[in-house]
Amino acid sequence: MALVRWQPFRDMEQVQREMNRLFDDMLAPSSTHRDGVKIAFSPAAELEETDDAYHLKLEVPGMEPDDINVEVTAEAVAISGERKSESRTEEKGMTRTEFSYGKFQRVIPLPGRVNNQDVSAEYKNGVLALNLPKAEEEKNKVVKVSVN
Repeated sequence: MALVRWQPFRDMEQVQREMNRLFDDMLAPSSTHRDGVKIAFSPAAELEETDDAYHLKLEVPGMEPDDINVEVTAEAVAISGERKSESRTEEKGMTRTEFSYGKFQRVIPLPGRVNNQDVSAEYKNGVLALNLPKAEEEKNKVVKVSVN
């Protein structure tokens, strides 16, 4: 077995680099998707389960319903779109953009199977709300077992 000299300051520098990268990723409004497409943001999501359905809400403010693409399989929901509007100010040779814009994509796996033929969606005040009814086999999943 070989002895390795411990260099605590090298480890601290590595931790600092990782923390800097983490904060840069959190503060930067865009990242690159695996196919090289720039992703503007990833919308915040909230998933709630009831006896009959899953209710998914996503924050996508500043968009038109026609600019949002929703695809539902039995196991997941894929939402994508593109913000096309921007607020620009130009004065004294300087351009200032206040809002982020561009493409986004998010795939949310569901905890159970859904009947994707009966999904309904509503977009109001920048929130996309999806009602995802559970598949019949998911509704009947709980079985009471008697213990002797």
